[in-house]
Amino acid sequence: CMYLNNNEDSELFLGKSLRLGGSSQIYEDNNTFFGDLSAILIENMPIWAEFSSTPSSKISLMSEWETKIAAIINETKNENVTSFAGVPSWMLVLMNKMLEETGKGNLFELWPNLEVYFHGGVNFEPYREQYKKILPKKDFKYYEIYNASEGFFAIQDLNNSSDLLLMLDYGIFYEFIPMDTFGTPDQKVIRLADVELFKNYALVITTNSGLWRYLIGDTVRFTSLNPYRIRVTGRTKHHINVFGEELMVENTDQAIAKACKLTQTEVVDYTVAPIFMEGKEKGAHEWMIEFKNPPADVSQFQKALDESIQSLNSDYEAKRYNNMTLNPLVINVARKNLFYDWLKDRDKLGGQHKIPRLSNQRDYLEQLKSMQFQTV
Repeated sequence: CMYLNNNEDSELFLGKSLRLGGSSQIYEDNNTFFGDLSAILIENMPIWAEFSSTPSSKISLMSEWETKIAAIINETKNENVTSFAGVPSWMLVLMNKMLEETGKGNLFELWPNLEVYFHGGVNFEPYREQYKKILPKKDFKYYEIYNASEGFFAIQDLNNSSDLLLMLDYGIFYEFIPMDTFGTPDQKVIRLADVELFKNYALVITTNSGLWRYLIGDTVRFTSLNPYRIRVTGRTKHHINVFGEELMVENTDQAIAKACKLTQTEVVDYTVAPIFMEGKEKGAHEWMIEFKNPPADVSQFQKALDESIQSLNSDYEAKRYNNMTLNPLVINVARKNLFYDWLKDRDKLGGQHKIPRLSNQRDYLEQLKSMQFQTV
């Protein structure tokens, strides 16, 4: 509705929305049954929604990811698709395979009436330039949606804006924990009326469906207080603060995008972990990065990335000053499909599954390094 309000000449409903949901597989743990939210939503949509969506529910709810992708391509390539919706990382996999299968140069050659992509789940910035290449129209719209199993929190309500309007009338009571005190004895919880602009907060929600002061795991910052608009900056678990650098996913996503632009390259996925101090050896951040097209000079990319993070995060910059606490970051160039194979190995292809970007531990990174030279 917000999109249509801002784009009165839209022909959205003259075609179909291509949706990329999860598996309908139901899991059981300790007599509790659970499944993928996007699949549950698709399964419970009214009958009229089925007429304006593609692929069919039967294909949308398939559990085996690679079979499902082939079926989606086969069913949707001849449809009049005017919009699509899904997580940017997985949608990009689908769209690239679609172009590969059909031999088209970009998505408008396949679907000339495409006008908007509704996305959410992960930060869009690392993928923006790749989407621009397969959707080469300046007036194509991107609308971000911030929802989760626990509630529907915020929606982009303006064209060409990354700010999300916080929904105050959706049965959710919001509280916030400033991230500079999060997890410490000084941790405090503040109400919405007391938030400040451009400060990172952990989101706490109470809902009319029974959640009570639930820590959802996301971090946000406010870009406007009247009305309340936010940007999602990362996860409470997915940040690095081993050396007091308070590195957030928003920082690394923006730095990756900036470094890619400077070195004319593209990144498929990445994760970061700390290199802990040992004896007199200083700490550092170690990256595993899978490039779509590797940079001609990895050391140049490393320098651009390091400097970009410093420009975005003053705490990181202070720790990097004269290598005082942190040495320059270390980059491992991942083999092709490393992250895909890592997820596949854990039965986490498709749906809402995401690569953990940042961690205070080395578990994820070590698992990826152990698979680096495996042939799958």
